[in-house]
Amino acid sequence: MLERLNEAMARIEEDLGREVDVKGLARIAGTSEYHFRRMFSALAGLPLSEYIRRRRLTMAASEVLSGQDSLLDIAVRWGYGSNEAFARAFKAMHGIGPQEARVTKKALQSQQVLTFRLVVEGSTSMEYRIVEKDAFQVVGRGTRVPLVHVGMNPAIVEFVKGIGMPALERIKELGDGEPAGMLALTYDQEGVEEGSMLGYFQGVVSSREVPEDLESLTVPKHTWAVFKAEGPYPETIQYLWRDVYTQWFPSNSYESVDGPSMLHTRIDGERAEAELWIPVTS
Repeated sequence: MLERLNEAMARIEEDLGREVDVKGLARIAGTSEYHFRRMFSALAGLPLSEYIRRRRLTMAASEVLSGQDSLLDIAVRWGYGSNEAFARAFKAMHGIGPQEARVTKKALQSQQVLTFRLVVEGSTSMEYRIVEKDAFQVVGRGTRVPLVHVGMNPAIVEFVKGIGMPALERIKELGDGEPAGMLALTYDQEGVEEGSMLGYFQGVVSSREVPEDLESLTVPKHTWAVFKAEGPYPETIQYLWRDVYTQWFPSNSYESVDGPSMLHTRIDGERAEAELWIPVTS
């Protein structure tokens, strides 16, 4: 898997001056576009589109400093339709505009070419199981929130707070299926960039009639990879997502598919238990 990912990275470099075919990159990596984007984001620590943007602006910066071509020619070469658009993007990455950079010759930022390698530390074992599950219903309440890569998501915190403890307790009482307990579901993610919108649903698996003041979400039939982790809070929960995509998927024949991810957590003081369900295919 990592060898194929590095072949895809080499193809990005070849195609930087034109539209990058992400579906083609996924084919090189031997996976779906959905899984390729998720894998890249987890391994690289930034979305694929942001990496490509930063690589192009790195190449553009060297041309700006060389002074051989006009700024408009450089802008068009690297995908910008005007000097203004190029200047905004350039300043966002480098901290100064291209004209100032050309005049002052100040040091600029550089996005290095990424390569991936597997580091086997041997200090962590990951407990998982594969579950085949027919379609089921989750009862609770849902909303759409912006994606946050690091730390708590304020929109989710406010949404759950708005549901209120009385309603959350009533929702818990409706649970009668697996996964057990209160679940946080995320789905229909528009992109992997921070701020992209996604669906968020707080609820329980239930076969009961849905009360009028609650909502239901139907989860289709899937094969699920189910991961368990226990340890300090909140690191255990944060690292579980990271380790699944950076360690487990590259080492196994499964890949993630488009569908809701489900997380159940139990927090006891400074300790946490987490169970993460991710839809997969082999």
